Amino acid sequence: MMDTVVGKLLVANILLFFVNAALGNSLDGWFALWPLGLLGPDSVYRLAPPFMPWQLVSYAFLHGGWLHLGLNMYALWMFGRELEYIWGPRRFAIYYFACVVGAALAHLVVAEFLLMQGGQAYPVIGASGGVFGLLLAFGMLFPRVQLMLLFPPIPIEARWFVIGYGAIELFAGVTGSAEGVAHFAHLGGMFTGWLLLRSS
Repeated sequence: MMDTVVGKLLVANILLFFVNAALGNSLDGWFALWPLGLLGPDSVYRLAPPFMPWQLVSYAFLHGGWLHLGLNMYALWMFGRELEYIWGPRRFAIYYFACVVGAALAHLVVAEFLLMQGGQAYPVIGASGGVFGLLLAFGMLFPRVQLMLLFPPIPIEARWFVIGYGAIELFAGVTGSAEGVAHFAHLGGMFTGWLLLRSS
């Protein structure tokens, strides 16, 4: 398992979680995805760390807690290992990191819009953008595979799970009903994955 891309990603995410915790989450200042703050009020992010290009990828290796890490790593293992087996490590890695970057870009666009409207934006961490891209790919390649939900514990076909999850994310993002979650980053990861699969 450790010689696969999925295995290396699992180790990197878990290791950095412990390192960041030991450092009092100080890695967030440099490696979380911070809003550009180009179009919002000058004072909004005067005291915040600046955006840096590497944050388009580095944010995906940081997590905010055990539950955040556990859910993302479980999904990465569950969906990623099947896709890497089919695609091979190179194509899998390119797809995963493209979804990570696509999710980051989607979030930055939404963050700028919120700042223009006088609202608030926030830094983002977590592998969810890449994981949502993997979820989309799994649902498109294995649409009739039965997945078992955790809450409630009922089986559902992968295609309906993906469609339902995407719809929930869109609703939550538009309505702002679940603050503190980067819903449009999740959707950006899914959309990037869809573009890649459609063009391949």
